[in-house]
Amino acid sequence: MNETMIDARALRDAFGAFPTGVTVVTTHDEAGQPIGFTANSFTSTSLDPPLLLVCLAKTSRNFATMTEAPGFAVNILSETQKDVSNTFARPAADRFASVEWSSVPGGAPVFADVAAWFDCAMEQVVEAGDHVILIGRVKRFGNSGLNGLGYVRGSYFSPALAGKAVSAAAEGEAQLSAVLERDGQVLMLGDDRLSLPTCAMEGSEPAQALSNYLQDLTGLSVSIGFLYSVYESRIDNRQHIVYRASAVAGTPKAGRFVSPAEVPPEACASPATSDILRRFAFESSIGNFGVYFGNEIAGKVHPISRKA
Repeated sequence: MNETMIDARALRDAFGAFPTGVTVVTTHDEAGQPIGFTANSFTSTSLDPPLLLVCLAKTSRNFATMTEAPGFAVNILSETQKDVSNTFARPAADRFASVEWSSVPGGAPVFADVAAWFDCAMEQVVEAGDHVILIGRVKRFGNSGLNGLGYVRGSYFSPALAGKAVSAAAEGEAQLSAVLERDGQVLMLGDDRLSLPTCAMEGSEPAQALSNYLQDLTGLSVSIGFLYSVYESRIDNRQHIVYRASAVAGTPKAGRFVSPAEVPPEACASPATSDILRRFAFESSIGNFGVYFGNEIAGKVHPISRKA
């Protein structure tokens, strides 16, 4: 696709394939009141001198204050702070009322329980199309050692939870499955007894192994999303690792796409499959997904919200 044909929405979705962390950028306005916004367009720039950058849309209501401020702070959110991200991503009367924060001496607001923070003097504001690049010179910083909150393709993810899937797979023979979604429907295999597409795990990269299997199975381009369920089945004595995934338009070589809410439990090949479909239908309706850990009959869902 050349530059004259680029669709802005499609380009944004393509940019979203790159996993990032999540930050909240803060400063004080002229009246001394704290302001801030969620940003994932952040990167370190230089160690000597110590520089970092973050991008700000020219349409942001914080544009004038941020670009004229003498400095700003970047708070790298920890994996338990998705609510903080959502709060600072949307308009609110007082975003800071719902978060514990303090101002470092002479600096910008810094949040409690973040993975890391950087208090910066404004080094330079660079024009960049419909955004500007704020380059900050790091004056102070803190590092808690906590894992950062991840973000990719419009949803949050937790590195710690993703790591648990690999650990679980190492404990025994693992089966990989996918809730392969398209337009609200899920790919199911079989006629009388429906099952999720499933393959044996080979190698140490479950997501890549599952992607290869799904593309060979369906003949469609497939994107592997987030971990959805990790459970040990006492029926087959195997670890089961289930991912969310998405497929492009087209007729699959195997299976068919069906609405998960319309699949009765008795039509499923196993109670675990029925539970996964039931849960996926519910979570899709509210836009709030989670990761299940347990066995085929009991466990816990760790919620991981879609960005507001």
